[in-house]
Amino acid sequence: MPTERLLIRGAEVVVTMDDARSEIPGGDVLIEDGKIVAAGLGLPREGAEVVEAAGCVVTPGLVNTHHHLFQTLTRAVPDAQDAPLFGWLRTLYPIWARMTPDDIRLSAEIGLAELALSGCTCSSDHLYMFPNGARLDDSIEAACKIGLRFTATRGAMSIGESKGGLPPDALVEDEAAILRDSERVVDAFHDPAEGAMVQVGLAPCSPFSVSRELMRDAAILARDKGVRLHTHLAENDEDIRYSLANFGMLPGDYAESLGWTGDDVWHAHCVKLSEPEIDLFARTGTGVAHCPCSNARLASGIAPVRAMRDAGVPVGLGVDGSASNDCSHLGLEARQAMLVSRLRDGPGAMGAREVLEIATRGGARVLGRRDIGALRPGMQADLVLWDVADLPAAGQWDPVAALVFCAPVRPRAVYVQGRAIVRDHRLLSADPRALQRRAQEAVARLAG
Repeated sequence: MPTERLLIRGAEVVVTMDDARSEIPGGDVLIEDGKIVAAGLGLPREGAEVVEAAGCVVTPGLVNTHHHLFQTLTRAVPDAQDAPLFGWLRTLYPIWARMTPDDIRLSAEIGLAELALSGCTCSSDHLYMFPNGARLDDSIEAACKIGLRFTATRGAMSIGESKGGLPPDALVEDEAAILRDSERVVDAFHDPAEGAMVQVGLAPCSPFSVSRELMRDAAILARDKGVRLHTHLAENDEDIRYSLANFGMLPGDYAESLGWTGDDVWHAHCVKLSEPEIDLFARTGTGVAHCPCSNARLASGIAPVRAMRDAGVPVGLGVDGSASNDCSHLGLEARQAMLVSRLRDGPGAMGAREVLEIATRGGARVLGRRDIGALRPGMQADLVLWDVADLPAAGQWDPVAALVFCAPVRPRAVYVQGRAIVRDHRLLSADPRALQRRAQEAVARLAG
C-alpha cells in the first residue's frame, strides 16, 4: 500500500505542471494515500513521513509513450548498427524469433528498471511478436515487479514475406487468433479506473505488417472495449513510398480511412507527416509519440514537432525500442527532443520547460491519463526528485532548465503512487547487477 502521508520538503524548486505551469522555489509536496494533497510553501508535517528535498528539483514523473521492451536484449547488434529501418528489421527478426517467454520478461525488467532510473514513472510498451509461447502477460508481469505504471499494447503482425510484408512468415499470426487474444488481454488486465497501474491498448504493428482488415477490426474491438489504439506511422521515406505504392495515399489518410484517428489513438514517430496530415491529427485529437533518438539512430529524419505543437496535436516522448535507441533513458530523450527541434526549426524552436511539459503532461495526455502528469491536488503521486546538487548540474544558473540542458541529471528519488521505487539513486525493486548478469547469459544464447 502507498505510504499513508508523505511530505516532500524544501525542494530547490517544485515544478507543478499545473494549468498555470506554476513553479514554487523552496516548495513542498504533500501526499496522502498515494495522491497529491497540496504543493506549496510550509506545508504541515504532522503525521507525515518527511523527505528532505534540499538540492532537488521536484517534477511530475516522466511518461514514456512508445517502447519495445523486448528489444533490450538486442542492443548494438553489429549487423544492425548502420542499417536504415527496413534493413535493421530484417537483420533483427531472426534473433527475435529465438526469444523465449523468459527472455521477454527479462528484457522488459531491464528496460523498465532503466526507465525508472531515468525518472520515468509511467511507460507504454508495444509488444508485436510472440515467439515460442510468449504472451503480453510476460511484460505485464515485469512491469508489476519493477513498479512503474504500465500501458501494455497488444501488437501484432499478420502479413509475412510470402504475402508481400516485411516480417518472416514464422513471426506472423493468424488474424482471428490475434483478435481473440486481444480481447483476452483486455478482459484480463485492463483497468479503466483512475489511478490504474496497468492498462491495455491494441496495436497492430504497422501498415506494412498487417492487413487493412486487421487494422479496421482492431479499431472496432478497441472502441467496443473502451481501450486505446497505437501503431507506427510515417516513420521514414520508405514508409511513405510503401503507403503510396500499396494504398494509394499518405499514411495519415490511410489511418483515417480505417478509423485510426481520434483522441483514443496515438501513432509512433510521424517523422514524415505532411501539413494536411498534421491538421488532420490536430482536428481529431490524434496523438504522436515523438522518438528523436531512434529517429536519429536510424536516420529516419526529424519529426515536425514544432508544427505539430503549434497546430494543437497532442505530443509525448518515447524512447522507442532498445535496439534502435539503444537505451531507455527518458531524460536523455527529452534533451534530444529539444536539440533536434532546434536543429530543424532554429534556436528558439523549443525550450527546456516546453520539453519537460511534453515529457510529463504531454505524455499523460497521449496515453489518455488525466490522473498523472502534474503535481496538483487529486492527482496521483507520481513524482521525481532530481539531484541538481550532483556533479552533472554543477555550475547551473537555472535548476529547472538544467534538467534538460545538463542531462543526464540523476533522480535522487522516484515515487509512483506515493511509493518510492528509486531512493538515493538506487532502484529498490530489482538488483541491476543481477539483471546485467542474466542479460549476458541470454545474449550469449541468442547469439549462439
